[in-house]
Amino acid sequence: MRRTTVRAHARHFAPFALITSAALLLTACGADTPDQGQDHVPAGDVVSDIAVDPAAAKLLPPDVKSLTVAVSVGGTPPGTTYLDDGKTLTGQDVDFTKAVAHVLGIELKTEQAGFEAILPALDSGKYDFGASNFGVTDERRETIDFVTYINDGQGFATREDSDLSKVTDLRQLCGLNVATGAGTTFEATLEENRHLCTDAGEKPYKIQTYNEAGAIWSSLQQGRSDVVMSTINGLRYAVAHQEGLKFLNEFHRLDVGFAFKKGTKLAPAFRAAVNKLIEDGTYDKILKKWGTTDSAITRSEISPPELRS
Repeated sequence: MRRTTVRAHARHFAPFALITSAALLLTACGADTPDQGQDHVPAGDVVSDIAVDPAAAKLLPPDVKSLTVAVSVGGTPPGTTYLDDGKTLTGQDVDFTKAVAHVLGIELKTEQAGFEAILPALDSGKYDFGASNFGVTDERRETIDFVTYINDGQGFATREDSDLSKVTDLRQLCGLNVATGAGTTFEATLEENRHLCTDAGEKPYKIQTYNEAGAIWSSLQQGRSDVVMSTINGLRYAVAHQEGLKFLNEFHRLDVGFAFKKGTKLAPAFRAAVNKLIEDGTYDKILKKWGTTDSAITRSEISPPELRS
C-alpha cells in the first residue's frame, strides 16, 4: 500500500530465486517486536509443485528467460520477512511471486530495496518489477503499470487502553501522533488530509514515518504514537500476535499488484499467470496459508482504476 510520493513456447527449465542483498538488508529479529517472533510465521511450501502453463508462458516477450524483482524486507507478515535462518525470505508476496514464476517458467533474481525506492527504480530498468504490497492508486497508474493479485487496503490499530474507536473520518485523529510507513499510500492520505483538522479549528495530527515495521510497533507500544495506519492484513496479523493491541477498522480498500514500468510488455503474461493460479486452486492455498482469504480477487486485472469504496 505504499506510494512514490502515492500472452513463444513454454520454457522448460526450473524457476528459482537468487537472493542478493541491496540497499536495505535487515535481519529477522530487526523487523520484529519482542512479542512477534518468527514462530508466528506460517510454514509450508504451497508453490514448488506448480507446473509451467504453456498458454501463459507464450505471452512473455520471446527473449525473457529471467527477471529481477525488487522486494522490501522487514514488514509484518504477511509482508516479507525472514525465516529463522536469517536468509530465506518468506511472506505472501514472496509466495505469489514464486508461484507466477513457476507458471511462466522463468528464473527470478530477487533484490532487496527500501520500499520507497522501488517504484522510481522501475523506470530506470534497475528492476523488472516490484512485489511489496503495492496498492493500485490513480496517482501511481500515471507512471506505473500493475497486475493485481489481492485486495488489501488501509486500516488503523492502536493500544487496547486507547479511547479510539472506529476511524471513519480523519478528523478523529486531530491532535494525535499517527505512525505509518515512509513512502506509503498511508503517508500520502494523511498528508493530503491534514488540513481537515486546521479547517475545523483543531490541532493537526502529527505524522510519524518509519522504514521498519518493528519501529512502528515499538513507537505505539511505548506511547510515542497514539495510532498506527497500515495495511489491513498487516494490522490484523500484528494485533493477533502482540499483546495489548486492538484492530480498529478498515478505512479504504485498495487492489494490490505487481508493479512494472509504464508500458511494460510483461503485464499480459503476469495477468494470465495469476488467473491460472486462481483457476487451479493454488491461489486459495496461498491465501489460506497467510490467513488473508478476505483479500481474494476473482480475476487479475492490468492497472484497474483505484477502488473508491
